Amino acid sequence: MEYRIEHDSMGEVKVPADKYWAAQTERSHENFPIGVGIETMPREITHAFGILKKAAAIANHKLRPEKMTDQKLAAISGACDEVISGSLNEHFPLVVWQTGSGTQSNMNANEVIANRGNEIAGEKLLHPNDDVNMSQSSNDTFPTAMHISAVLAIEDRVLPAIDTLTATLSRLEEEHEGIVKSGRTHLQDATPIKFSQEISGWRTSLERDREMLVSALPYLKTLALGGTAVGTGLNAPKGFDVEVAKAVSELTGKEFITAENKFHALTSKDEIVFAHGALKALAADMMKIANDVRWLASGPRDGLGEITIPENEPGSSIMPGKVNPTQCEQVTMVAVQVMGNDVAVGMAASQGNFELNVFMPVCAYNFLQSARLLAESILSFNNNCAVGIRANREKMHHNLHNSLMLVTALNPYIGYENAAKTAKKAFRENISLKEACVSLGFLTEERFDEVFHPEEMV
Repeated sequence: MEYRIEHDSMGEVKVPADKYWAAQTERSHENFPIGVGIETMPREITHAFGILKKAAAIANHKLRPEKMTDQKLAAISGACDEVISGSLNEHFPLVVWQTGSGTQSNMNANEVIANRGNEIAGEKLLHPNDDVNMSQSSNDTFPTAMHISAVLAIEDRVLPAIDTLTATLSRLEEEHEGIVKSGRTHLQDATPIKFSQEISGWRTSLERDREMLVSALPYLKTLALGGTAVGTGLNAPKGFDVEVAKAVSELTGKEFITAENKFHALTSKDEIVFAHGALKALAADMMKIANDVRWLASGPRDGLGEITIPENEPGSSIMPGKVNPTQCEQVTMVAVQVMGNDVAVGMAASQGNFELNVFMPVCAYNFLQSARLLAESILSFNNNCAVGIRANREKMHHNLHNSLMLVTALNPYIGYENAAKTAKKAFRENISLKEACVSLGFLTEERFDEVFHPEEMV
């Protein structure tokens, strides 16, 4: 491998000749061989750095035109566009497990943009700190990158996935209207319910999760940029925070504003915790929905078997013909991961000491993994399972009319205690509720038929 010599305030460093990063990135690359190639800083963060560095250059050009010249702005913007597109991802090698402020990832962005910008300009025009990092600090850029990436992940990935599955469930409601089945509580038989009503519970859960995620967005759309090192805005021109938020908004098409209190913005990660709580709520509801679906589809002969789901792949290496609810299983595993991530996010956010939180990379890593996994998991579940859910009307009808909890309909006519006696006798002697009720003398056959209509119990 060929190398070139770069330098920083600590001296000279050998850097791979074909990479745009420089001394500080290389030091981090060498000093933190932890999860290399596996737990790289999320690409969503790299993408967000491209956005915020271009926005900072635009704001500096407006407020400090003598320092951020037209030529420098053009070079930085060109390099940032490539960072945003992902075409320079190979030049961002750093791992999550580095400094807790994300300083080295900020410098990675500064160095890559400076070196690529110089290449675009055809001359040594840009300095990583003096130009690309102008009016900024790692302490305000990394939390800004966290918020930008979180907003993009929720609005562009998670919400559309929720909407897709919600639309499928709405269709399933309409298609299965009028089918009455046995309800279940505590995994035990309960009073009847329409299958469409059961599906509506799933749909409304997703709609509520969506509302909660949307409610978290205004907090995430506040940016720390402009607070610099400790929140005072040292070395940033007056109005930089407002201008840079405007530029981020224009670049993303989403309305970001500057954080009112930069001291809070640098040290507290409460907005991330709140938003991840909504992701955890979504994970919890997806766990419930997936479990309901696989319970209802259990069988095909010895389970509930009240619905059928698509058969996507063989389910066993030893049992021929076995098919498993694998899409439900991936959803439940993703849900467990998101719930674990929520603990990590909360713990990381609790570690703000004085003017800075220094657990930001792990906080961002877990948040973005949760958003990414949920979006992809929900779409996979929708496309490979939910769209093909079909009611087994015969099995639903059989289970409904075999349920002892239909006896609840008799409460107004024979009372709770006599209804309980009827149910227990029917179960003990393996006879119908009608036979039990009549034999106990509580109702005549004619009267029983008059008052007992399971389909009307919904």
